[in-house]
Amino acid sequence: MSDLQTILIQVSGPDEPGISAGVLAVLDRVGAQVLDIEQLVIRRRLTLGLLVAVPPNQDALKELLLFGWEHGLTVHFEVIEDDDPTIEGPGEGPSEDRHVVTLVGSQLTPAELLAATQAIADGGGNIDRIFRLSRFPVMSYELTVAGGDGDRIRVALLAAASRFPGMDVALQREGLTRQTKRLVVLDVDSTLIRNEVIDLLADEAGSGPEVAAITAAAMAGQLDFAESLEQRVATLAGLDAAAVQRAQSRLELTAGARTFIRTLHRLGFVTAIVSGGFTVFTEPLCAELGIHYGQANVLEERDGVLTGRLVPPIVDRAAKATFLQEVAESEGLSLEQTVAVGDGANDLDMLRVAGHGIAFNAKPMVNEVADTALTVPYLDAVLFLLGIRRGDIEREEIRDVDGLS
Repeated sequence: MSDLQTILIQVSGPDEPGISAGVLAVLDRVGAQVLDIEQLVIRRRLTLGLLVAVPPNQDALKELLLFGWEHGLTVHFEVIEDDDPTIEGPGEGPSEDRHVVTLVGSQLTPAELLAATQAIADGGGNIDRIFRLSRFPVMSYELTVAGGDGDRIRVALLAAASRFPGMDVALQREGLTRQTKRLVVLDVDSTLIRNEVIDLLADEAGSGPEVAAITAAAMAGQLDFAESLEQRVATLAGLDAAAVQRAQSRLELTAGARTFIRTLHRLGFVTAIVSGGFTVFTEPLCAELGIHYGQANVLEERDGVLTGRLVPPIVDRAAKATFLQEVAESEGLSLEQTVAVGDGANDLDMLRVAGHGIAFNAKPMVNEVADTALTVPYLDAVLFLLGIRRGDIEREEIRDVDGLS
């Protein structure tokens, strides 16, 4: 390529069909070689960048200027004297040197975005690309970062997030591992649903305040889960099927839960729920939402009445982690391909073993262990951590309504 000149071409202006094709047609006519190309459209305004090698003393630049004038575009040229065509562009190079940062918040103000981008720079990272994932129900952006020290970037991002409680941040390695996530395992109480099911049953049994106090201590890690669960279940002795059905009728799905599960299924994900609660709640949830796997504790009953005891074994934090591993194995997936979402101490082991552990509106001790902590109240915000855009979700929703898919 010693007889060719390397030029960076930047085209900007109003977008319309055929702009990219027209630019490339000019380059083809003059015998240029395209070394790299990037394009972005924001609010119908185009930014197109091309790195090209062109023969000297030819009219490519004049033709491009004429094309730009005809279409109301600004065309800028820069001669690259020291360009090495082997240098990797965005999306290339070893995955160890690349990360994805996801920012989620109700607004994401300039100050919040400044804090996040400065944190990346402080960690030695360079932002290759920024694009919006969503503006409803929350704002979210994905930033592709090249270079830097992942641990330093993570620490800096967490420090930035601590200064802005309305901003959640996630740092993940870019590469095939992130792109091949295929199993999502969710906790149920205060994650998939807003309720704590033991509290719903306790209200029916008249032991609500007693059970609520034990539940709070157990979820904060202050009590042994199995022992505390047996204490709470003992207060339910004598409840009949009608009382259980009344408790079931009070279940409230977390905002965005249906969209979350439906979108995962469209994308071919396997979904599972695992709960320290009870099968009388999880089995109807699996049937209603089409969830593939479920595991929970079984309430012992006799003649249609709860005895106040559990049928062993008890689903505790270790059992949750084992369940995730067993589902992954049965689906032929590695643990790196799994995502776990939970909020309490009972979810800690599951979050640790998953490829990506997400604390969802969780207790402080859970936030410290999880790979990512989300504080927004919408479960479908987890989709943005997987790189899924809100616009794509909405288009699929419309296709379903129109009967096209």
